[in-house]
Amino acid sequence: MSVVDELIGRSNRLGADPRNTNYAGGNTSAKGCDIDPVTGREVELLWVKGSGGDLGTLTAAGLAVLRLDRLRGLVEVYPGVEREDEMVAAFDFCLHGRGGAAPSIDTAMHALVDAAHVDHLHPDSGIALATAADGPALTKQIFGDRVVWVPWRRPGFQLGLDIAAVRRANPAAIGVILGGHGITAWGATSDECEANALEIIQAAAGYLAEHGRPDPFGPVVPGFEPLPEPERQARAAALAPVIRGLAGTDRRTVGHYTDSPEVLDFLARAEHPRLAGLGTSCPDHFLRTKVRPLVLDLPADAPLDQAVERLKTLHAAYRDDYRAYYQRHATADSPPMRGADPAIVLVPGVGMFSFGANKQTARVAGEFYVNAINVMRGAEAVSRYTPIDEAEKFRIEYWHLEEAKLRRMPTPRPLATRVAFVTGGGSGIGRAIAHRLAAEGACVVVADRDGAAAAKVAAEIGGTDTAIAVTADVTDAAAITAAINAAVLAYGGIDLVVNNAGLSISKPLLETTDADWDLQHDVMAKGSFLVSREAARVLVDQGLGGDIIYISSKNSVFAGPNNVAYGSAKADQAHQVRLLAAELGEHGIRVNGINPDGVVRGSGIFAGGWGAKRAAVYGVKEEDLGAYYAGRTLLKLEVLPETVANAVYALTAGDLSHTTGLHVPVDAGVPAAFLR
Repeated sequence: MSVVDELIGRSNRLGADPRNTNYAGGNTSAKGCDIDPVTGREVELLWVKGSGGDLGTLTAAGLAVLRLDRLRGLVEVYPGVEREDEMVAAFDFCLHGRGGAAPSIDTAMHALVDAAHVDHLHPDSGIALATAADGPALTKQIFGDRVVWVPWRRPGFQLGLDIAAVRRANPAAIGVILGGHGITAWGATSDECEANALEIIQAAAGYLAEHGRPDPFGPVVPGFEPLPEPERQARAAALAPVIRGLAGTDRRTVGHYTDSPEVLDFLARAEHPRLAGLGTSCPDHFLRTKVRPLVLDLPADAPLDQAVERLKTLHAAYRDDYRAYYQRHATADSPPMRGADPAIVLVPGVGMFSFGANKQTARVAGEFYVNAINVMRGAEAVSRYTPIDEAEKFRIEYWHLEEAKLRRMPTPRPLATRVAFVTGGGSGIGRAIAHRLAAEGACVVVADRDGAAAAKVAAEIGGTDTAIAVTADVTDAAAITAAINAAVLAYGGIDLVVNNAGLSISKPLLETTDADWDLQHDVMAKGSFLVSREAARVLVDQGLGGDIIYISSKNSVFAGPNNVAYGSAKADQAHQVRLLAAELGEHGIRVNGINPDGVVRGSGIFAGGWGAKRAAVYGVKEEDLGAYYAGRTLLKLEVLPETVANAVYALTAGDLSHTTGLHVPVDAGVPAAFLR
């Protein structure tokens, strides 16, 4: 195997096991030789995981490739620790060819350590030792001379020099414990390096398991035990929109809910307020979770309204504390404060709510806090948890290099941080809407009576960080409540509701049965009402405004033949738009409608028999119905599901922020349906 192939294989194996490192945490490297295409001579190179990559999914494209002679030459021009940030820019002058991915701050560690292969990882067991008050002694006791303790130093060029010096001074050592941070291991071969890293991780975990006391978080506090699962899920669904609204005070976020055993046990124990207040330690952890979480200090069964009011009070105090933290440590050249809201909110008996700029970021923040809980458990089991101090945390959180990384991130798409709930999303217009909203950055909940169809559309869109499916009959109030709760637990809340579910039965008045009438009104009139009512509870609790869109019809204003039940149900929907716009405006919730016509291709309604009946009414072949509808319009264009989806996007993406109570015709121009 090539050097790069060995490195990728080792990285993927290490990164696939969460016991070894967290998502996107740590980095690996290999040194080797290649031919310089300019001179034709062999040149020593370093391949190292680039900035922001993830070991578990690393490919060759995610490696930075640099010349070792030039990296080592930087030692001679290093201006000292006070100016070491300048060294990251110097890495660009060490790249080989195009250089691959952007070099990370840890590049110096990998370059300067005299070993062909180096792994820097963030295992929970290793960080537990790294944050233990007795960390140096524990390291000596567990590893002897094979692993050396290195006191906390912020990642950078000086840390690389320090570890290189440790390696030279301790030729028998296989790696180091980095105080407050993680581990680094090395080896002459890729296999040896991987084995050494795993030896450190597994020996640390084994020691904690064998020697740790069984209750490091203290006794269970009565009333703080986990609620039974159904009650816990219901409580989480009730609190999530409120918490998301608070966490989005400065900027909108997407949420993630976790009720894992680790979280619930931590929050049930007496020591959790003290430990949570100390915050996380590993830089990867607190960059994702912020300096500390917000912790609700009420028992699990406290009345819901009391819990909500207490959360609001604690949130105001958290914001004051965070601003004070920023002011204590900011200097004249510090980046501006990025927001004072928590990224992690802990609710005893219920679980953890984590937040980020997208679902993946929110989910990973929660995963990192579970890592932090594991670290605290390990450190408290054998010693006392002592994370790096607040000033150091600030230096990293508001590091200019971290700010530069944030600025390199792509501009968010227009619907980023928005959560959309689309009924009838399993086919036709609903499917097109779900795809368009997801393409513009929204997280999408695809709701449909046909659960398999909804799941298919959600899978087409992507993984659960982008879309989920829920099975819901819009005529069933309990099913709608369950579907809305599922959306809230998946993404923290809802911002954009599309009432699209529908069907049609084309019959003359005298042939229209009571059942025909009831079915169409139940699905479209009652169904839209039920969805809007349940969604509005979430939208109001969030306090972030939002959009409700009704996919009505040209037939809501146009009197066509053989259409009394469908047209009446659509007229009901159309007036719901006006009524709800008037009622919900004070909450910043905009309610608008779309009136399509003649959506034949890709339409579930037309494919279900409606097309044949309408074709018979107009005296054309069913396969010619789309062309017939297009021919009678002013624009002579056929309306497609994607045409309707475009209108939903136009109404919700922000340019029409002051528009509510509007119906937008999407019919290619039907004069008889002009709004008056």
